Order: sequence, then C-alpha cells, then structure tokens
Amino acid sequence: MTTKSPSESSIEMREMVMPHHTNPQGTVFGGTVMSWIDIAAAMVAARHCHRPVVTAHISDIDFIAPVKMGYHVHILASMNYAGATSMVIGVKVVSENPLTGERRTTTKAYLTFVALDEFGKPTPVPGLKAETEDEIRRYENAKERAEARKSLKSKLR
Repeated sequence: MTTKSPSESSIEMREMVMPHHTNPQGTVFGGTVMSWIDIAAAMVAARHCHRPVVTAHISDIDFIAPVKMGYHVHILASMNYAGATSMVIGVKVVSENPLTGERRTTTKAYLTFVALDEFGKPTPVPGLKAETEDEIRRYENAKERAEARKSLKSKLR
C-alpha cells in the first residue's frame, strides 16, 4: 500500500454564520460547528483513501470561543495519523470578523474515521508520510491519542 503526505488530502472550508445557525445568544450552535467539523474531516479521510468512510470516534473537541452571527468561519482539516483501517484527522476552526478582519481560533477537534470496502467492512488505508516538523508532531500526538484511547477502552470493559 502506498503512503501519502498530509498535504495531499488536507482541505479548507468556509461558512458564514447565518441566523438559522445561532442560539438565543446570537452565537453559532455547538452542534452546527460539530457538523461542519465532521464534514471537513470526512472529506479529508475520503481524499486520503479514495474509499467510503464513516466517523468512528470524535475526541478532544474543545470550544474555545463563541462565533457571532455574521462572522465567517474558516475550517482547516488535515490527516494526522493513519493506522491499518482508521485515520485520525485534526480540525481547527477559526472565526473572522468580516468588518475588522480579526481572527481567532474558536474550536479544535480530532476525529477518527474508518475506510469501508464494498461490503461495508473496514479496509486498509494508505500510510501517512509526515514530512514537516509540524506534521511529525501531529502524527506522534495522534498516534499517542489513538493508543491511549485503545488502552482506556480495554481497561473499561
């Protein structure tokens, strides 16, 4: 199986927070942001393996700051780790005030996706070739996160 670099599958999405995305405080619903994050991560996973993919796990989702109605949302997603049949994608959400240009990170999350074969069963995915210092750091962190999750899961059975 081949290997790919994170840049081969990373994506950027943009959204604008509209009234139907907001809560009574005039900020975006957390569930809406989670949906955008899941979509972005699914796109990265599918680009990496060229297979149907499903969300297997969402971890460490951190809502750092609210996003106001009318703000622009920039969603950056990239492959952090590839196992045998699963992939860990990191997603960062940045809000931008369109009137001032002020930007800030508002949400971060890590999602695990599994690639599926024609029968809906897990199937192997290409390896990940981390090249830059940042990609290597993300790879090592995601690998540790995946191993810790597996360990905790087995302890709690």
